[in-house]
Amino acid sequence: MDISYKVTQSFKTQAFMKTIGAQLESVEVGKVIISLELKPNMKQQHGFGHAGVTFSIGDSAAGYAALTTMNQNQEVLTSEMKIHLLAPADGKMLKAVGTVLKSGKRLIIVQSDIYSLHGKKDQLVATMLGTMVPSMAAN
Repeated sequence: MDISYKVTQSFKTQAFMKTIGAQLESVEVGKVIISLELKPNMKQQHGFGHAGVTFSIGDSAAGYAALTTMNQNQEVLTSEMKIHLLAPADGKMLKAVGTVLKSGKRLIIVQSDIYSLHGKKDQLVATMLGTMVPSMAAN
């Protein structure tokens, strides 16, 4: 089974990603991109994309990037994740680019950069740094 198939199948089972309408855009070894249309019910009181939505797609992109470096019988779980909110998410779409910085047997260090899309211009609105932990796949 190739890693793109494994990630795609796993993403399809993520109920929360379905709930918010997130889309899996790209899967490469060590890199995954997830996007989402910012709907009115995903915005905070000032009309910007809510930080919770930003965090959610960033965490998933980073986690799936980590999964691309694992064996077929392994999964990953988030151990910790820090977010730096850099600018308001005031575009129509969000795009999270998750990457693996270092993959080890016990820990995988990941990063996610989240962009607000303004037509042809992308603005970096958040960056995340975290740790994923390998686990055995559930049967």
